[in-house]
Amino acid sequence: MTEKTYIWDGFVRLFHWSLALAFAANALFTNPEHDLHHWIGYFVLALVAARIVWGVIGSRHARFSDFPPSLSAAFDQAAEMAAWRRRPHHGHSPLGALMIYNLLITLIIVGISGYMQTTLMFFGREWVEELHEVAVTWAEISVVAHIAAVALESRRLRINLPVSMVTGYKRLPRD
Repeated sequence: MTEKTYIWDGFVRLFHWSLALAFAANALFTNPEHDLHHWIGYFVLALVAARIVWGVIGSRHARFSDFPPSLSAAFDQAAEMAAWRRRPHHGHSPLGALMIYNLLITLIIVGISGYMQTTLMFFGREWVEELHEVAVTWAEISVVAHIAAVALESRRLRINLPVSMVTGYKRLPRD
């Protein structure tokens, strides 16, 4: 038996889908040489900054204190996944938490290195361009891994995780 539990507040959901759309737009549809690419990049940086603030002052499951990075907890979750054991998490799972921190840090690097390329001081500097390209590639790999993990965990846990990021509610087993 499951019960519908409110987990994701409106800000977290709006942030998630706005970030997904902005990242996809910049990665797939804009020309890096054009202003639109730059403005979307600044928007992504603003979203990340807002999420960091919300991670400190937001609702329970939005706060970073609710999902501290933990390698041991992530290894425990990986073992549960390998054994196909079900242990749903109310908020972010340990592996999900690591992915969030990874993406936030990576997107900050992408945004700052992208901005640096528009300045006189760093324009044309190979190391800045390389840093930006490597960070973008890592972000793309991370996004694909995130989507695959959400699909796998939705199936394993029998919880539609994408729907919960739309509605804010997870269907969790009753305690």
